[in-house]
Amino acid sequence: MKIDVCKKEIRDIQDTPIVQQTAFWSEVKTCQGLETMAFDFKVRNRDIYSQVGGFACTDADFLVLQQPLNARQSLAYLPYGPEIEPSGENQGAFLEELSEIMRSYLPKGCIGIRYDLNWRSHWCDADHFDEKGIWNGAPDKQYQEFQLNYNTINWNLRKSNMDILPSTTIFLDLSLSEEELLKQMKPKTRYNILLAERKGVRVYRTGIDKIDVWYQLYRETARRNGLFVNKADYFLSVLSARADDTASPATVELLVAEHDGEPLAAMFLVMTGHRGTYLYGASSSEKRNYMPTYAMQWEAIKISKAYGCTEYDMFGVSPGPDTSHPMYGLYRFKTGFGGELFHHLGCWDYPLDKDSYALFQASEMGAQGYYK
Repeated sequence: MKIDVCKKEIRDIQDTPIVQQTAFWSEVKTCQGLETMAFDFKVRNRDIYSQVGGFACTDADFLVLQQPLNARQSLAYLPYGPEIEPSGENQGAFLEELSEIMRSYLPKGCIGIRYDLNWRSHWCDADHFDEKGIWNGAPDKQYQEFQLNYNTINWNLRKSNMDILPSTTIFLDLSLSEEELLKQMKPKTRYNILLAERKGVRVYRTGIDKIDVWYQLYRETARRNGLFVNKADYFLSVLSARADDTASPATVELLVAEHDGEPLAAMFLVMTGHRGTYLYGASSSEKRNYMPTYAMQWEAIKISKAYGCTEYDMFGVSPGPDTSHPMYGLYRFKTGFGGELFHHLGCWDYPLDKDSYALFQASEMGAQGYYK
């Protein structure tokens, strides 16, 4: 397999529905102190897609973040990248070849490349669902590695111990009418949307001027659920980043749901390409019976549809209705809106310095927020 790779300007990153692969996201991460790089690549279709011949090629690109591990070492991270998805039997060889080419572009202290793959899981055919239609999940790590490394030379791809971005999400089809979207929801979800309206919950769009409102709700939510609390500057960077003069900008809306002037919930809605994405959410412990999060989510869906988006990404749920999973509450809430569950392949690593990577892999197991 031959892949031509060359470095490019961040501003020229192609338009994409994947927020984390845009020039906008590079700007966000630069504001947060990370170094970013962008690359073009070209590969023959017959090398990556099965049952394809000829000489036609795919031209695409990807964004890389340099995640510092210590004063000397870093990890190259591709959030939901690369976007193009080769046929299953060619994926390992593609990632191997791309990784080996990338070696010369990465800093000397880079110990590996982490691909947070948004490609569909290999284990999503009918045999991997139970009689109730619930996904059985991926097989054990050793089997996953055997399958992805098949057809590679070095057998060097490793399933990481944790996924950074959600490996399961829900996509809503926004080509449906509002009436059709409401119809596909669970009855309880439709009821809660109408209940919030009857209670007088109001959802409005705002920006940086309401960052304090957001942050107060966010801290309350994080502490209620025992989550790590990011600083306000982390979210300020998402609202303040500008990539309007690039090929892949984004529109960011901060939505707030309130009742009688009291903020009850808030969320970040990001629109890129043809997709609206629910990126961050928070809610108060007060007046939860007013169902503000349902009203807010419905408003975000309508805004995305009006913007011209054809799909809506609910962004992150547990793989199934497992009540012990830390994201089960999100699964229960978000599946109520209908749509289709999508299981990603998740994070895969290509070690460049095997000894240093082994130490990093062991330390990551004990990292805060780790879950399978």
